[in-house]
Amino acid sequence: MLRVTSKLQVTLPKALAEVIRVVPPRRKVPTLDLEARLRLFEGATERQKRRQAGAHLRRAARDRGWRREDLYSRGRTR
Repeated sequence: MLRVTSKLQVTLPKALAEVIRVVPPRRKVPTLDLEARLRLFEGATERQKRRQAGAHLRRAARDRGWRREDLYSRGRTR
């Protein structure tokens, strides 16, 4: 039997409480107009272009004088 306390809290029977799942409501995200969404998209596109332009610099840094395979055989006698 359900009970409502003086603080307006509800007490549920254990069998019912094991079945019910309470999910808090989601926060409402403010809706952006089309122009604002396009500005965000353009900004993300520019950042991606800059990342891709600098990718050749990261590839060059991979030549570090050792290989991954060297790590597995380091310290072992052959």
